[in-house]
Amino acid sequence: MTHPLVTQLRFARSELARCLEGVSDQDARRRLEPMNCISWIVGHLASQENIYWMLRAQGQNLAPDLHKLVGWGQPASTPPLDEMWAVWRTITSAADGYLDTLTPELLQTHLEWKGKPLPESSGAMLLRNIYHYWFHIGEAHAIRQLLGHPDLPQFVGDMSKALYRPES
Repeated sequence: MTHPLVTQLRFARSELARCLEGVSDQDARRRLEPMNCISWIVGHLASQENIYWMLRAQGQNLAPDLHKLVGWGQPASTPPLDEMWAVWRTITSAADGYLDTLTPELLQTHLEWKGKPLPESSGAMLLRNIYHYWFHIGEAHAIRQLLGHPDLPQFVGDMSKALYRPES
């Protein structure tokens, strides 16, 4: 059974997609400084999942150049939106296989990188990943408001597939 926190990550992902539905490449690449642009946000979230759930958890790097393009601490960029969605879909789909294996016990363990345990447990990393999505969803809404986009989602969407259930 899928861990409840994995269900919440998937819901956050779906809310990102809902938030950005209908955004054009031109608008997605507009940078309203000091914020990054919307296409950067999509790639940036994909980069975190690639690092956490592919590289650190499974030793696979599905997008070796992604961190340089949209990673934390890198120079600002305005990548094409369709490319960022494509890499996001590739990474999140591949990460799901690993995420489906997580148990309460595994979430208390620390992944290793370069022979040393990471400072945060897998559970803390999962929470950080979820919160990171919500942070950037809010930022993306702000960008869309500043761009004058009408009819934006007003509140958290349909949670029927992400209802609370106790950890098992």
